[in-house]
Amino acid sequence: MTTMKKIKFETKSEFRAFAREKLASLPPAYARDKKMQRMLFDLICHTKVRSLLLYVSLPIEVSTNGLIATCRRKKLKVYVPFMEGISFKMVEWRLPLEKKRFNIKEPKNSLAVKPKIDFAIVPVIGVDGALKRIGFGKGMYDRFFASLKPKPPVAFVQKEFCMTPTHLSEAHDIGADIYLTPNKTIIKRGKNGSRVISRWRSRRSERRCGVFYRKKDGSCQL
Repeated sequence: MTTMKKIKFETKSEFRAFAREKLASLPPAYARDKKMQRMLFDLICHTKVRSLLLYVSLPIEVSTNGLIATCRRKKLKVYVPFMEGISFKMVEWRLPLEKKRFNIKEPKNSLAVKPKIDFAIVPVIGVDGALKRIGFGKGMYDRFFASLKPKPPVAFVQKEFCMTPTHLSEAHDIGADIYLTPNKTIIKRGKNGSRVISRWRSRRSERRCGVFYRKKDGSCQL
């Protein structure tokens, strides 16, 4: 297969098409999704998150079913997107789910006050050289995060590492603090945006990787 390093992508749409084809060609792998869910839950535990934004997964995305169930058993508040026009709001995850636009499943609407979250886990189609999100091209996550205050740490997750060194993003595109895939993790460090590429180890202490540290005010920072 042609690698991304051999291709110069001129636009987000070109890279998006390449990345979607790559993800669609992956065979189903229960073990891969379980590994990703363990990685994410370790990160959640390490940062002592109490409320977080997750997503109801599509077939080409990392499954979140087991992670949502585990978080709820641990009494964490789990919110997922609920589409409203060209953006979405957060609603608490609960059954039953209903299939809506783009074959996305959602809980029923909630009129509750806008919740605050400690952490956001966001699916991606790919990531560009600025560690910004390439999604389905609808712009919903960008609009949502533009209005979200305060902004929590953000983790991008994907079944397969799919990153181009080319900077394809725009100013309004959301960026990540950490990009997790089954075999490679990229952590954004420092004000200059430098990144550390690391393999995710098998030992629990190494899996945590010191990704976040807790500040005096109780918030988490990379």
